[in-house]
Amino acid sequence: MIIAKTSEEIELMRESALIVSKTLGMLAGEVKPGVTTLQLDALAETFIRDHGAVPGFLGLYDFPNSLCMSPNAQVVHGIPNTTPLEEGDIISIDCGALKNEFYGDHAYTFAVGEVSPEVQKLLEVTKESLYVGIRQFKAGNRVGDVGYAIQKYTEDHGYGVVRELVGHGLGRNMHEDPEMPNYGKRGRGKKFVEGMVVAIEPMINMGTRRIKQLKDGWTILTADGKPSAHFEHDVALVNGKPELLSTFKFIYEALGIDSDEELEFRQ
Repeated sequence: MIIAKTSEEIELMRESALIVSKTLGMLAGEVKPGVTTLQLDALAETFIRDHGAVPGFLGLYDFPNSLCMSPNAQVVHGIPNTTPLEEGDIISIDCGALKNEFYGDHAYTFAVGEVSPEVQKLLEVTKESLYVGIRQFKAGNRVGDVGYAIQKYTEDHGYGVVRELVGHGLGRNMHEDPEMPNYGKRGRGKKFVEGMVVAIEPMINMGTRRIKQLKDGWTILTADGKPSAHFEHDVALVNGKPELLSTFKFIYEALGIDSDEELEFRQ
């Protein structure tokens, strides 16, 4: 069952989402060769708690850390460790925060130093597909409209769309209805309703869409060992249109990037 939020609840969710946004912005300046994902995880936990929230992932389904840290061929759910990042790596950082009984949850895939042109294209197309999908999150549409848009955009670039892992509704629980696949058929699935909030999160592989899981029970890898990218926003349906609750602006400020990509989703 889809749980629509009141305007007051959406504002509380925006607070939670912005804590995640600011955490990712803080981490953007720390992602560099030589740093470990465990060090980044510790920084994030302290930052989240200092901002009056608690890490949304820590202990959720028994996950052991505050961040899901997934480098290179890891798709999602990577566990932070002591292996240093290297020049040319990419690292997906998925972060959650719980404040005022509501969750924020979004992700960004960072380049570590200079990456190859092929990997840079994967990052760009995956992030672009996020906004392609968000544009379909509007009154009158259904879950399949978002999934179809993301799938077509990324498959047209020759990439693989992960099927087993999907976006989701968001609220007092980290995972609510509806599931939001990154593939689908137009006009299919649950219909969007005013006040609903979802996490839309393309997980796109450079090669095959197929995946495998490590014995740790969490880490998801591409089956062919090629890189994977992951970008995620929290989005509310307000006045029939998608409104971003999360933002990448803090990341862009840290990295010195000018971008107006989010303007169309601000009301």
